[in-house]
Amino acid sequence: MYNISILIDDYIIQGKIKMYLIVGLGNPESEYANTRHNMGFDTINEIAKNNNISITKSKFKALYEIGIIQGKKVILLKPQTFMNLSGEAIKEVVNFYNIEAEKIIVIYDDIDTEKGNIRIRKKGGAGSHNGMKSVIQELNTTEFIRIRVGIGQPEFKNDMINYVLGKVPEEEQKVLQQGIKNATNAVEEIIKNGIDIAMNKFN
Repeated sequence: MYNISILIDDYIIQGKIKMYLIVGLGNPESEYANTRHNMGFDTINEIAKNNNISITKSKFKALYEIGIIQGKKVILLKPQTFMNLSGEAIKEVVNFYNIEAEKIIVIYDDIDTEKGNIRIRKKGGAGSHNGMKSVIQELNTTEFIRIRVGIGQPEFKNDMINYVLGKVPEEEQKVLQQGIKNATNAVEEIIKNGIDIAMNKFN
């Protein structure tokens, strides 16, 4: 008998998926586009644009597409569960495609990183980010790559909800866009040359 797992698709060798799952965290763009909490979605959109990928499929409680980046197959994913349940969509994709944790890249906004900057980590906790708490809970691991896109702190701490969910003023959009571009370049660097080189280059 032939090994069916090899014949089904060249993504699969002995049941292991070779492609990356690249996830941006955010809230549905019909209502929450151009907010600081959607840096993950904005980065996925930028990655798709740079690599001629149209995100048109709807499944796994998410919008997604399979494409090619740096010569390697990837899944671009935008969970549609709202931020605090992001892990549900990611878990469905991981289980369906049997993706290993080290091939998952999660991109999200970070108040502890300056606007325009990014931070790359191989693993770690969720901090105060509810979307990341959901991801870690659903995947039951912290052993996946994360890229934090800086949005900075609000002037007043008690204004946090309005700060992350409110529309970004036009004068601030340019600096946040730089963070999105940096995160996009970091993803491509990870896929091309590995996480260590990307961390040295962008952190």
